[in-house]
Amino acid sequence: MTLHEGLAFGLVAATIGGFLSGRVPYDLVALAALVVGVAIGIVPADQAFSGFSSEVVIIIASALVVSAAVARSGIVEAAMRPIVPRLRTTRVQVPVLVGFVMLLSMVTKNVGALAIFIPVALQLARRTKTPPSALLMPMAFASMLGGLVTLVGTSSNILTAKVRLDVEGKAFGMFAYTPVGLSVAFIGFVFLAFGWPLLPRGRRAASTMEAAFNLEDYTAEAGVPETSPACGRTIAEIEAMAEGDVQVALVIRERFRRYPRRPDWTVRAGDVLLLRGEPSDLERLVARARFELAGGGHGEARVVEGVVTADSSLVGTTLARAQLEQRFGIGVLAVSRSGERIRQLLASVRVRAGDVVVLRSASPRMPETLGELRVLPLAERSITLGRNDRSFIPALVLLAAMTLVALHLASVGIAFFGAAIVLLLMRVMTMHEAYETVEWHVLILLGALIPISRAIHDTGGTNLIAGLLLHSVHHLPGIGVLGVVLVVTMVATPFLHNAPTVLIMGPIAASLAVKLGFNPDPFLIAVALGAGCDFLTPLGHQCTTLVMGPGGYRFGDYGRLGAPLSLLVVVAGLPLIALFWPLHGH
Repeated sequence: MTLHEGLAFGLVAATIGGFLSGRVPYDLVALAALVVGVAIGIVPADQAFSGFSSEVVIIIASALVVSAAVARSGIVEAAMRPIVPRLRTTRVQVPVLVGFVMLLSMVTKNVGALAIFIPVALQLARRTKTPPSALLMPMAFASMLGGLVTLVGTSSNILTAKVRLDVEGKAFGMFAYTPVGLSVAFIGFVFLAFGWPLLPRGRRAASTMEAAFNLEDYTAEAGVPETSPACGRTIAEIEAMAEGDVQVALVIRERFRRYPRRPDWTVRAGDVLLLRGEPSDLERLVARARFELAGGGHGEARVVEGVVTADSSLVGTTLARAQLEQRFGIGVLAVSRSGERIRQLLASVRVRAGDVVVLRSASPRMPETLGELRVLPLAERSITLGRNDRSFIPALVLLAAMTLVALHLASVGIAFFGAAIVLLLMRVMTMHEAYETVEWHVLILLGALIPISRAIHDTGGTNLIAGLLLHSVHHLPGIGVLGVVLVVTMVATPFLHNAPTVLIMGPIAASLAVKLGFNPDPFLIAVALGAGCDFLTPLGHQCTTLVMGPGGYRFGDYGRLGAPLSLLVVVAGLPLIALFWPLHGH
C-alpha cells in the first residue's frame, strides 16, 4: 500500500465514521472531507470543485424541479379523482396507491413521486378510517422500486451511470436499467399488494406543528366566472367536487343579495361564494371549479399565512378600508377566526387581534411589509391556496424530455435541465419555489464526495480493495460474486446513505469484475439495485425517511415488511441481472 492509498483509505474511513456518528450533518461531513482531501494532497486543488459541475448534480436538481411542477399541476389528483371514491378498504387502497406511486416514480424522481401521493393517502385514510401506517410504508417501498426502472428515477441510478462513464468512458442510458428494474418492480408490486398485513397495527402518526395550530376553518371568497364548470350546478354538487371537505357557507348574488346554504341551490355565473375549509382543500376546489379567488391576482407571488397581533394597525378596520392591495400590493385570500364563522364578503370583515390570514403578494418587500403591519408569519405550514395553477403543461414538458432522451436527440442532463427552464419560463412555478424544491443538502453531499471517489480510483485504492476481495471470492462462480456485491451494497446503504454507497462501491465492483475477467456492467447494475433498495431502515433513502413521521413507524417496523422484500430483490435480481447483462459479454 502506497502513502497516497493509505491517506485515501484513512480519509474514507474518517468520512464513514462521520456519517455513522450522526453528530454532524452528512453534507458538512462531506465538505470537511473534501477540504482534508485537498490539504493532504489526494484531491488535486484544481479538481476540488469538479463534483459541483458534474452532470449528476444538474440531473438531480432538474429532476426535482420537474417532479415538483408535475405535483403542483394537479394532474395526479385529476387521474385519481374517479378512483378514490371506490377505494373503501385497505385491501384495495394499498395496491392502487402502490401502483400509482410506482408508475410515477419511473418517470420522475421517486422522492418527488412519493411526496405527491402522501397527501392523497392521508386524506383517504382520514375518510375511510384506514391507519396511515398501512399505506405509507408500502408506498415508500413502491417509489424506491419504481425509481429502479429509469435513469432519473433515483440518485443511485444517476450516480452509477457516472461511475460507468469514469470506468468505461460511456454512461448508462436513460432506459439501460429498465429490463432489470421493471421486472424487480413488478415482483415487488405483487409482494406489497398482498404483504402489507405484515406491518404492525395501531401505529399513530407523530404530532406535527400543523396539528398544534388547531385553527378554525378558513373562509375564502370566490367568484364564479362564466367558464367555470360549477355554473348550473347545485351547492351539493360543488361541495362534492372537494369530496365534502369544503362547505359553501353563503351565496352572494347581484352584489348584495345573500342566500344561506341550501344543498339544492343552483349556482350561476357572477355569483360570489363564501367557502369554508382548510387551505389545501380550498385550493383543490378553487382549481377544479376554476373559481376566481378574491385577492388572487396573476403571475409570480408568495403566499404566506400569518397571525394579526394585538398592536397591528389592521385591528378594528375592515379589509376594504385597509387598502392592502393598493398600499402594499398584498391580497387577502382567506381569513380564519377562532370561535366565530365569517358570513360576509372579506372586504367587509373587521379585523381582530388573533385573526389568521392567508396573504398573497408579488412584492419582494413582503417580509418587511408584514413586520410593518405587525402580522406574524406562521412559517411552519406550507400554504398552496392561490398559488397553484392547474394544467397539463408540466406533464407534456416531462413527456417531451423523455422523448428527446429516448430518441437520442439530447442527453438526460440537457433534456431535464431544458425541461426545468421551460417550466420556469412558462411561470408554472416561481424561482423562489424552484429553489425551495431543490434538496441542496443532497447536491452538496454529492458535489463534495465525487472528487473524493475519483481520488480513491486515481490513487489505485479501488484496485487494491478489489484485489483483497479477489482472494475471498475467487472460488465463487460469477453469479455468486455478483450476489456478494449486491448484498454488500444493500448492507452498506443504511449506514452510508445511497449516494456515498454508489460512489464507493461502484468503482470497487467494476475493478473486481475486470480482475475476475467479467463484464463490469452487471456488477454496476447490482450496485445500483442494492443502493436503491434499503427497505430495512429509515436511514438509507429519503423515501423511507419521509414516511416515518406521518406513518408513526418505529425503527424496527421497517424490517417486518422490508426483510422479505429485500430477500425477494436478491433472489429475483441476481438471475435477472445475469439474464439481461451477461457476465461475459459487452
